[in-house]
Amino acid sequence: MTRPLRIVCSVALAFAAHAVGATDLVQAWEAAQRHDAEYAAASAAFEAAGTRREQARALWRPAVMFEAAAGSMSNETSMRGAQFSAPGFGQSSGVAFDTSIRSGTLDRYSLSAKQPLINRERLAQSRQLSLAADAGDMEWQNAQQSLMLRVAERYFDLVLASETLRVLRQQETSVERQLAEARDRFKLGEIPVIDTHEAGARSESIRAQRLAAESELQLKQAAFSDVTGQATQGLAGLRTDAELVPRPVVPLETWLADVTTRNPQLLMHARNLEATREEAAKQGASAAPSLDLVARMGRESLHGNGDFGNAENRSNHRMIGVQLSIPLYTGGYRSARQEEALHLVDKGRADGERLRQQLALQTRSAWLGLTVSAARISALDQARQASLTRLDATRLGRSVGDRTMLDVLNAENEATAMELALLQARIAVILDRLRLAALAGRLELDTLQSVNRLLAGTAAN
Repeated sequence: MTRPLRIVCSVALAFAAHAVGATDLVQAWEAAQRHDAEYAAASAAFEAAGTRREQARALWRPAVMFEAAAGSMSNETSMRGAQFSAPGFGQSSGVAFDTSIRSGTLDRYSLSAKQPLINRERLAQSRQLSLAADAGDMEWQNAQQSLMLRVAERYFDLVLASETLRVLRQQETSVERQLAEARDRFKLGEIPVIDTHEAGARSESIRAQRLAAESELQLKQAAFSDVTGQATQGLAGLRTDAELVPRPVVPLETWLADVTTRNPQLLMHARNLEATREEAAKQGASAAPSLDLVARMGRESLHGNGDFGNAENRSNHRMIGVQLSIPLYTGGYRSARQEEALHLVDKGRADGERLRQQLALQTRSAWLGLTVSAARISALDQARQASLTRLDATRLGRSVGDRTMLDVLNAENEATAMELALLQARIAVILDRLRLAALAGRLELDTLQSVNRLLAGTAAN
């Protein structure tokens, strides 16, 4: 499927999947494709890389050259001791020939064609261009996946920042209400002054957190807008009943195998390593000779006045045949270039192994995040419910005098922390799911659509 057709299909699927109202993940991704500068640069690089295949084919087509020249030229020739013979004139020795043209008129043209037949260096160049085009395809796939990941990360960063600010504002309102109550009750002599100090300290602490959260939200909004060019109001959040991990979970060995065979970065590195091998072959002794089919025709004419009167020199030539070229000595340049390329091949192998290890470690991390996610989210959800129950009980105990103001404040703080930790864990699962698909070279629109269906206000199928 061509790139324009893919974009058209993805846009159609996006509009079919989202509901009118809140901005969802697919909408954000579609906007990012039109707005993100990094993606635009990758798209231009992809188009440029595609031309290298045509360059590779052009290296084996004939090259035709036309040359022409006109101007003023002087020419003098002198020949002594020549032997001359012609029918009816006999044979003469010690003959001298002299010609002279001063500031004569020159016109020259030539037409030549050259078709490579055997050229190992040119073969290496064509293979390098084809490999560079393949690497460009891999780079484009990596850019598409990177954009999806970048949009998802900034989308959920913004969702988390918005929710964090909402929860902190809610907690701040509650603490301020308790502070006002504490002050009123202190005036009535029902509670000691320490309660007002504790509530005041906690109020200022929550206020500081809220101000930091507001700043963080503005940064996340700017980052989201930089990618998508869209307003940041009304993002769809995760549904509380969403099943975050598809069942059954694919085994780790399968993911690692996919990473080895499909990861764009590994595939791109393999193409670049093969191009380095071709560079070494291009500088080898077997690549030095070349055989070409050549054809030439041309004419040169010079006429004017000289020491012996009017004169004209004219030559015409035509030629077709094969031409063998063998560089005999280059001062050690070719051997030095070959040695350099061979060392770069060794470096490429080591870099490839290091990259494979890094990607395998990232794959394990993302896979483990998915496999333990259900139990972790369940534990955090139970902890959140327990913290809410504890908060209710603490408030009741405070009303009857069994709990202090500090107990209530601590219970509210713990409930807030559990709510945010649960949301962070749910978002982390989504991002691990997308990262794992990207590592295996499988992060496509279908994957993004499946995540999009987990958002509130989007289509369920």
